[in-house]
Amino acid sequence: MDVQIFGVKSDADTRKALRFFKERRIKVHFVDFKVRAPSRGELVRFFQKLGADAVVDRSSKRFRALGLHTAHYGDERWMEIAGEEPTILRMPLVRCGKELTVGHAEERWRGWA
Repeated sequence: MDVQIFGVKSDADTRKALRFFKERRIKVHFVDFKVRAPSRGELVRFFQKLGADAVVDRSSKRFRALGLHTAHYGDERWMEIAGEEPTILRMPLVRCGKELTVGHAEERWRGWA
């Protein structure tokens, strides 16, 4: 079983997710948003399954810095913006097979371990 984690190393919840899987000796593939933006296909998966409201972090500093707190867009436009500015996403985005979660969801990950 491979787990894929998307986020930035400086985010506390991303570090918690990495530690959670490391402690259970589960192989993790980490994608750092500061090094490489998520692919469109990955974004589509998360947006279709969870919706923009769950994936976009409207309380993030970058979200406010870009002036998006007043914007009212559809899922497609949020996906475009997230592709260009992945730090507006709620982190970490975690995928294990077809299972997807956003944010620190340790109780849900326990079923994967």
